Amino acid sequence: MKQALEIDTPMTRAELRASLSLAGIYMLRMLGLFMILPVFSIYARDLEGSTPFLIGLAISAYGLTQALLGIPYGLWSDHVGRKKVIAFGLLVFALGSVVAALADSIYGVILGRSIQGAGAVASVVMALAADLTREEHRTKAMALIGISIGISFAVSMVAGPVLEGLIGVKGIFWVISCLALAGIAVLYLIVPTPVVSRFHRDAEAQPAQFGKVLKNPELLRLDFGIFSLHAILTATFVVVPLVLRDTVQLETASHWMVYLPVFLLSMFGMVPFVILAEKKRKMKPVFVSFIAVVALADAGLFFGAYNIYVIGFLLFVFFTGFNLLEATLPSMISKVAPSELKGTAMGVYSAAQFFGAFVGGVTGGTIYGIFGVPYVFAFCSILALIWALVALRMAPPRHLSSLLINFGILSASEAIAISAKLRLVPGVIEAVVLADDGVAYLKVEKEKLDKTALEGLLPE
Repeated sequence: MKQALEIDTPMTRAELRASLSLAGIYMLRMLGLFMILPVFSIYARDLEGSTPFLIGLAISAYGLTQALLGIPYGLWSDHVGRKKVIAFGLLVFALGSVVAALADSIYGVILGRSIQGAGAVASVVMALAADLTREEHRTKAMALIGISIGISFAVSMVAGPVLEGLIGVKGIFWVISCLALAGIAVLYLIVPTPVVSRFHRDAEAQPAQFGKVLKNPELLRLDFGIFSLHAILTATFVVVPLVLRDTVQLETASHWMVYLPVFLLSMFGMVPFVILAEKKRKMKPVFVSFIAVVALADAGLFFGAYNIYVIGFLLFVFFTGFNLLEATLPSMISKVAPSELKGTAMGVYSAAQFFGAFVGGVTGGTIYGIFGVPYVFAFCSILALIWALVALRMAPPRHLSSLLINFGILSASEAIAISAKLRLVPGVIEAVVLADDGVAYLKVEKEKLDKTALEGLLPE
């Protein structure tokens, strides 16, 4: 009897438990990275040795170590086990938080933030999620983890100022350390242990395939996009807390009163445009338009009169654009990347994201120190405009879904034959079957997919 094609079936309880618990670990770690963003610039001015450049470096130092070590951690976990590497990375992250909490100089905080980034377990969490979910449900697991990142950022922007008022920035670093240790508890108490761990092309990077990914102009445009987006975010928040504190005269502990309504309204504000992009097949025009929205928001912060209402409105515009672009970019990578290279493409994309955060912090701090606060916003606006010009040249992404089917052990000739048959199924746009994996990597148009014909090719 042939197996059923389980495109639209729900995840099992074990898969849902694994996905949610791993998303929780990811969220705890990202809270630790983001929570100081809305408060650190103000705190750092009183640290020994502090300069605007070093403040920007302290905010973003984690990005460099994260970008350099993310892929090696994933490869390491293939050999020694996922949970061991995740636990080690979270311990390193906790250590970095302690170093930053104990630091009395800007250099100590830079060291602590660099160590935090060295606990680069994001790729390993993705690999463990792949171990614990069936191929047909892997995209759902990755989506849950992606949602956790967005939630952690929103929570961080509100919780950071609140906690600063209660326990100070040093206290926030201690809280971050505890969150990392809580992640280890979740890892061993809640996350299931996989029966078998193996390499997953859709979730892990293949160093031998970097050349193919780096030669793909469409992927490079998207990599430049996530680099630019996080450079803009980090540079912007080198100076936004200073504007709220020094110009608007709003105490740091009260900054949440700006960020909370801004985030809530921006999340609702982006929904109609996400529907327009995905359901109405207007992905490219919406995408490019919202890069321009980010550019306009930063331009407004450069030219605008600094009162709380103007800044609140401009931050609402900024985060509406940021949230939509942050949600859209991974989806576009998935649509553009060849099915069998998706994990490698995402690995390069992730490295570009964290390197962008590093460059944004350093550049923002440098411009702030030399030219002043408004010119940081000018830099961000110009970078967004450059990105918009790059994005204008991209091909409109096809609205395709990824589908993986496990065929079990195959010979090379069987894999070639199955690939050819799969490509003939209506709605299948791309099909690659790799004998070593025993997995078919498909790109499909769901609305046109002939499920009956596809099920006819599934193994007994």
